[in-house]
Amino acid sequence: MKITRFMMIGLLTTGIGFTGQQSSHQLPPLPYEKNALEPYVTSKTLDFHYGKHHQGYLTNLNKLIETNKSLQGKTLEEVIMLSSKNDSLKSVFNNAAQTWNHTFYWKSMKHNGGGQPTGELLNRINRDFGSYEAFKKKFIDESVKVFGSGWVWLIEAEGKLQVVTTKDGDLPMIQGQKALITCDVWEHAYYLDYQNRRKDYVEVFLDHLVNWDFALSNLA
Repeated sequence: MKITRFMMIGLLTTGIGFTGQQSSHQLPPLPYEKNALEPYVTSKTLDFHYGKHHQGYLTNLNKLIETNKSLQGKTLEEVIMLSSKNDSLKSVFNNAAQTWNHTFYWKSMKHNGGGQPTGELLNRINRDFGSYEAFKKKFIDESVKVFGSGWVWLIEAEGKLQVVTTKDGDLPMIQGQKALITCDVWEHAYYLDYQNRRKDYVEVFLDHLVNWDFALSNLA
């Protein structure tokens, strides 16, 4: 599958990008094999999460774009920004944002990831949160507070690193914030592996999965 400009910088953020080919967007490949995150996130979870949920958002998005000529030929980021400002395009926004969020989430993890970052990123975390442990506690606490479905993010805004959460498919991009990493706290992201234990899942994300190299590339 050919992915056009997948690794290029998108609007208002870094790390991922999509280009529409006429009215159609394509599903980027996972950046690792489906079993690469085991035992923390199983291949069975990725079969459903990537193969069903992520693909489903993309399929819905392409169908919606087919009926809206003003969105055809736009990058995914452009579709997100345009639809976020138009209540009549709420369904477009939800599916476009969830398509973007999921690709960013896959890249926020890696095999043998997790643990404390080093170098500039650790210095920034220590400066803005007081310590890595303080950051970790806030990231976990905020994720648990999300009622229902959503996302927890490490972002940069106004020169500072912050932990923020978004509901449903919302994302920092539309607030002009730079996303560094995200953890998906929709139930489908973790239920097969952790059932209702969201806190355990987010702790594992930070201890064993988070891709700090990706975060640092977004901070640059």
